[in-house]
Amino acid sequence: MNMLLQVDPAAQGSGIGSLLLLVGIMVIFFIFMIRPQMKRQKEEQKFRDSLKKGDSVVTIGGISGKVIEIKGDGTVLLEIAKDVVIKISKAALLKDQAALAEQAK
Repeated sequence: MNMLLQVDPAAQGSGIGSLLLLVGIMVIFFIFMIRPQMKRQKEEQKFRDSLKKGDSVVTIGGISGKVIEIKGDGTVLLEIAKDVVIKISKAALLKDQAALAEQAK
């Protein structure tokens, strides 16, 4: 019995086509998922770097308050009520009150 392996010429190009499809899916995933997330992170970092005393902010947990002091170790003193001051990380700050009011419109 003589068995010869016959290769279909159409099947030879399917490997390249599959690879191109995979690369295309990865590019689309990057454009629609990863890039917007990176942009959002840059905007949040820019906001945190531009904080100054007297800014009204909202934390990730939903606590709103006024920045009393910004310390060099990445923490912020936040006044949430009269004579009630909490110490939080800058990373826990989400947005300022003006941005939230704009977003609500």
